[in-house]
Amino acid sequence: MMKKIVCFAAASALLAMGSAFAQGTADKDRDVRKDNRDIRQDKKDLRQDKAALRKDERQLRREVKEGDKGGAAAERREIRKDKADLRRDKSDLRKDRRERNADKKG
Repeated sequence: MMKKIVCFAAASALLAMGSAFAQGTADKDRDVRKDNRDIRQDKKDLRQDKAALRKDERQLRREVKEGDKGGAAAERREIRKDKADLRRDKSDLRKDRRERNADKKG
């Protein structure tokens, strides 16, 4: 009788460890997929920010050429804002890549 109880306990322990391992792998895969999705979104944001920066720089050149000091000052403020947004998005991209690499490792 004691032998049956020990065998049953050992089988239960093995079953529990197996399901815990499988669930841990699924969580890891889900985390990597989420990080990949975040990276794609960050890259999209970077492209949009670079396009906005190029547009503002073109407008600044046009304002300077036309001699509109007020418009040029406004464009410079927009450029500063766009550059700050670009730096923030680059930082997010680096963070997401670090998280993805950490999730892949373990």
